[in-house]
Amino acid sequence: MPAWLAIAGAVLVGVLTAAQARVNGQLGARLDDGLTAAIVSFATGLVILLVLSAALPAGRRGVRALAHGVRARTIPWWMLAGGLAGALTVATQGLTVAFIGVSLFTVGLVAGQTVNGLVLDRIGYSPAGVVAVTMGRVAGAGLALAAVGIALVGDTLGSVPWWMLLLPFLTGVGIAWQQATNGRLRQRVGTPLTATLVNFVGGSIALGIAAGIHIAIEGAPASFPTDAWLYLGGPIGVTYIFLSAALVQYTGVLLLGLGAVVGQLLTSVLIDAVWPAAAAPGLGQSAAMVAVALASVFVATAHRRRRPSS
Repeated sequence: MPAWLAIAGAVLVGVLTAAQARVNGQLGARLDDGLTAAIVSFATGLVILLVLSAALPAGRRGVRALAHGVRARTIPWWMLAGGLAGALTVATQGLTVAFIGVSLFTVGLVAGQTVNGLVLDRIGYSPAGVVAVTMGRVAGAGLALAAVGIALVGDTLGSVPWWMLLLPFLTGVGIAWQQATNGRLRQRVGTPLTATLVNFVGGSIALGIAAGIHIAIEGAPASFPTDAWLYLGGPIGVTYIFLSAALVQYTGVLLLGLGAVVGQLLTSVLIDAVWPAAAAPGLGQSAAMVAVALASVFVATAHRRRRPSS
């Protein structure tokens, strides 16, 4: 796949991630229960994936390859655990986004994805193998972290609970690992569809347990909203996890994360401008953040266009 097309796909992953964050965050606010919103999102996505896996030949082949790999122990247990990061993602969306906004949520992900993306590429965890930590990549990661710093300028640290800033960072760390893990699982089963299905099964189990405990203690929501768009988080998640699993072998973890950052930031600024949250950064601050993030992707990818002379 051409580098420009793979990076464009990574940007689309980010656009969809930002859109899902707002949908799940708003559902969590309407229910006053972020965990229940998360399990609703995962459950709808799981239903879609079960139908597709049964209906499509590639899905059926992938499930057979998965079952064979698990029985033969050629697919280790940790390749099946990517759904835990997905569960953390949608739970964090439901708990934080309605208050801090999509932009601030996104910059926390930027920090986590950037730091862990460098580490995972350096140790060769992704399907792309060992990716050298060049000066361009380090500079690009540094600029991505600078974008995070811009987002935190002002009274953000004083107006937002510390755990609402920590959770997005941990989510970003998990997403970088999830993208690499899904890419490796995709290689073993032959299709991103089955890798995505595994994520949603595992995430649904984890969220179901957490939501069940929460409901047993706090009680279930009194009613569910009737707006159909509030239930699109699952389908959106299916799409971007599928794309991530397909793209990571062409980009590596860091470039996939940086491309997604651009899509996330551009979309989050637009969403927060149209529909601001209580603690969302101002428009000027958000524009500066996007400019620095765009520069980070350009710097990190510039070395891919150069070829050594023969």
